[in-house]
Parts: sequence; structure tokens; C-alpha cells
Amino acid sequence: MKIGDKVSVVDEDLNGLVTSVKGNIVVFKDEYGFTHQYPKEKLVPKISDFYENTPIIKKAEPKKVISKAHQKNHLVLDLHFHNLVKNPNDYTSFERLFIQKERLVETINFCRKHNLKRLEIVHGIGDGVLQKMVFDTLESQTNVDFYNKEILHHQSGAVMVEFH
Repeated sequence: MKIGDKVSVVDEDLNGLVTSVKGNIVVFKDEYGFTHQYPKEKLVPKISDFYENTPIIKKAEPKKVISKAHQKNHLVLDLHFHNLVKNPNDYTSFERLFIQKERLVETINFCRKHNLKRLEIVHGIGDGVLQKMVFDTLESQTNVDFYNKEILHHQSGAVMVEFH
């Protein structure tokens, strides 16, 4: 280090211009005019254009892997009949209920096969036939907990199912 060099102090937010060098001791003046003395080992040269020519490489941040079992978005099954078939008017009420139950059982088996933890079943608000069929089917299943999505059970129109 020589007089006129810019230096920074290691582990401190202090830098300045070297005014004198006496053996191992370097004296420098900071931007406010104060003088400081440090041994050479505590100082590093401050080269202003050192980092300007260094290319910056941006790396993609690693994505956190979330298993399907722990996804925040749960699977939703809407049992409204017009969502299940193309021509809903071509079926009798018994056939409708049978197709809805069949779709419910298929979806439950799909969730178990793929280790999904949550399923929301939308049955709608009506005279309660479909709702009763959904609850009867869920009660016959093992290793499941289910509850109405809303506080008022008869007004919810949906059931949340959690698999163990």
C-alpha cells in the first residue's frame, strides 16, 4: 500500500485514502476528514472498477417440491348432473343418482390410489337425496373424516373429505 490508495477496513464499514505508511501501520483519512490507524492485515485495497467487469450470472431459484398429498389445492368433485353427462334430460332420476354415486366412488378410489389427502364434494342444496347418498357413501368408507364445508350444515352444499 502506498500514499493515495483507497482502502477499506476488514469487518468494519470504514474506508478512506492512505495518507502515510509507517512500517506495518497504515494511516488513512475517511470521507469526513478523520484519520485512522490500522495494521496492514486489517486493510484491503478498495478498487472501484473491480466488480464492474465481472459478469453477473442469474440462477433460477430452486422450487420447493410439494408432493400431491400435501398440495394446498384440494381436488373438487362437482356432482351436479349437468357436469357429469352431455344430455342430462335423457336419464331418469334413478339413473342420475346411480351415475352420481358411481362417479363419487371412482373419485374416492382415485384419491386413495394417488395418496391425495383432501377432496371437496359439491352436492348442492336441494331436497337432500343426493346429499344423503353422499353421506351414506362416505360413512361406508374406512379411514376418512368428512364434514360440511360451511357452519350451517343444511345450507353448505359441499362436504370436505380428509383421507388418512
